[in-house]
Amino acid sequence: MRAISQRLRKTRPAYFPRLCARLYRVTVSFPAGHADFHRSVVYQIYPKSFFDSTGNGVGDLRGVIEKIPYIASLGVDMVWFNPFFPSPQRDNGYDISDYYAIDPAMGTMADFEELVTALDAEGVGVMLDMVLNHTSTDHEWFRRALAGEQEYQDYYYLRPAAADGGLPNNWVSKFGGPAWDRFGDTDLYYLHLFDRTQADLNWHNPRVRQEMADVVDFWQGKGVRGFRFDVINLIGKPWELPPAPAGTDCRLMYTDGETVVGYLRELAAASYGRAGDCVTVGEMSSTTIERCIEYSHPQLGALSMVFNFHHLKVDYGDGQKWTRVPFDFIELKRLLMDWALRMQAGNGWNALFWNNHDQPRAIDRFGDPGRFRVESATMLATAIHLLRGTPYVYMGEEIGMTDPDYDSIDDYVDVEAINAYAELVRGGVAAADAFDIVHSKARDNARTPMQWNATENAGFTHGTPWLRPTNHDVVNVAAEEAGGRILPYYRELIQLRKDHPIIAEGGVESYEADHQQVFGYLRRHGERSLLVLTNFFGESTWVQLPHEFANGDILISNYNRTELRNADRIELGPYEALAILAGSSE
Repeated sequence: MRAISQRLRKTRPAYFPRLCARLYRVTVSFPAGHADFHRSVVYQIYPKSFFDSTGNGVGDLRGVIEKIPYIASLGVDMVWFNPFFPSPQRDNGYDISDYYAIDPAMGTMADFEELVTALDAEGVGVMLDMVLNHTSTDHEWFRRALAGEQEYQDYYYLRPAAADGGLPNNWVSKFGGPAWDRFGDTDLYYLHLFDRTQADLNWHNPRVRQEMADVVDFWQGKGVRGFRFDVINLIGKPWELPPAPAGTDCRLMYTDGETVVGYLRELAAASYGRAGDCVTVGEMSSTTIERCIEYSHPQLGALSMVFNFHHLKVDYGDGQKWTRVPFDFIELKRLLMDWALRMQAGNGWNALFWNNHDQPRAIDRFGDPGRFRVESATMLATAIHLLRGTPYVYMGEEIGMTDPDYDSIDDYVDVEAINAYAELVRGGVAAADAFDIVHSKARDNARTPMQWNATENAGFTHGTPWLRPTNHDVVNVAAEEAGGRILPYYRELIQLRKDHPIIAEGGVESYEADHQQVFGYLRRHGERSLLVLTNFFGESTWVQLPHEFANGDILISNYNRTELRNADRIELGPYEALAILAGSSE
């Protein structure tokens, strides 16, 4: 092991100069038909919480198969599945121990193949979640590295202690604590930007990059038509792994590295870029618009679109997640419009979303689930679905599911929430206040079981659910199907994107940027114009209408408005959403 330590003290591996010389020579382009994702809507399923077919309290693939008629009824074009690969579940499946198999708790490969076939019969594609920045320390590659195999040690970032005997650098894990842990019984450390059981992969190594391409290629062979790449803009870490200067956020040292786009283009050329209909989306952590234009520009052929999270940090006090402050509405709409306009100018493409498995429910953050649950849910949906970009719907969002009514940290199982609560308490925050903060931001808020009906455990399982659902006596699919207003509204929004080119392909312009309650924007396509107005508050407000919309046609309204009568301004009710069409037919 001493020889390994000496080798790793070198500034970079032998293959590094060759890598830099050729990364940007990779050429790959998506065919014209690839832009069909502009008209598409993606439905996200967290399999562990969707539907349990066995009674063990955990959702599974056969449970998803049983619910395919419901999925198809939404009108969505693709389903993004969170990871269901073998995993020790330290991070709910994002710690993968085998990229080529199905976790037995989720089902079998035969179940997966049946699922793909059944969804395809309904015109719905499958998008898999690829976690390519790190593996579980249970993965064969890491185990072989620990056993002393130099080839696999080069798959990870192994470093000796700093000159002063401390950790290799001052980077901090996104889950709290140092980003380094001892590599077995050696004098080395391995890098983990997340949990200590999630070892970061060394993408400087061409063998690692080929392994990743092989993984993607394998699942394409199973009929997968889309890929979501987890924290993919972290793969371009500088080989030297320099420490963050004092007072500098260490995320700046490893996020959006210069090699990321080259790595993605190489991955595309070796796998998904060869398929004419493959849709890809990158999760971009702490990213910039300039980088996201580069990642998603169609002529560069790296990714179809990108997720960014800046708009979901407007309720972070001083930029810190584990705080509780009212959301900054003006900043929210500034961010949404800034990303829309600048991505448009650079020919990039946004993935549009409020909710996912890592975020508390948006209705609790930006709406009023107590007094105006229906209005809040439909308003938020309107604001996102009519923008330029591809909308994503997270399971339960379409029926107005809310954060769970938990009252103890013991109700949570997510490692991030548990660690955050402990750190807050250690930092002097009262236990009740610490729980209040965690309850408002925990990832498990979105991971509670899908609420199918008002029976025990929300119809999710006949056993004991892995997370306890709440308020399913009121909020559930059966109630929405029987006469609810949120689910039909979502179905209408999803269909509008397919029916109206102005939504899928039109340009976007800001409207009433300084209004203190209304997020508004214009869409234009040919001779057609669309005005979208959304009131983000529980009080009525007035907004001016451009002359061209005074007698326009109402495309959709969550207040059941049917007509305008030569109006030059309009009063929007609490959490009202309204979209008005003007101009010649498309």
